[in-house]
Amino acid sequence: MKIAVAAMGKNVAGHFGHCENFIFFDTADGGITGVNSVPNPGHRPGFLPNFLADNGAGVVIAGSVGGGAVDIFGKRGVKVILGVQGDAQEAVEAYLRGELVSSGSVCHKHEHAGECGEHQ
Repeated sequence: MKIAVAAMGKNVAGHFGHCENFIFFDTADGGITGVNSVPNPGHRPGFLPNFLADNGAGVVIAGSVGGGAVDIFGKRGVKVILGVQGDAQEAVEAYLRGELVSSGSVCHKHEHAGECGEHQ
C-alpha cells in the first residue's frame, strides 16, 4: 500500500492543497519499505486528489482537506485521515500500527482566507 502525506518539509501540512510537498510512503507487512518526496505540482480544483490516486496512493494523511477533494478521493477509493500534526513518518508509522484515526474536519470554505483554522 502507498500512503501519501501532505507535508511542509518533513511535517504534516495544516492544509492539503497548500502543502510544499507530498511524501509517498511505500508500505508492506506493517512497515515502511520506501519513501519519496515530490513537490506539490500545483493547487487546482480536482487536480491533486487525482494526481495522488494516479500515483498509487491508497491513503492520504493531512491536517485538513477541502470537501471537493474528499469527494474525489472517495470516488477513487482513497482513504483520507484528517486532523494529523507532527512528523510525517511518525504519522504513517502510527497509521500502520492502527493508532492513527481521522480527527479533523473537512474544510468547506475552499475560497477563504484561512478562517477554517486549519492553515498554518
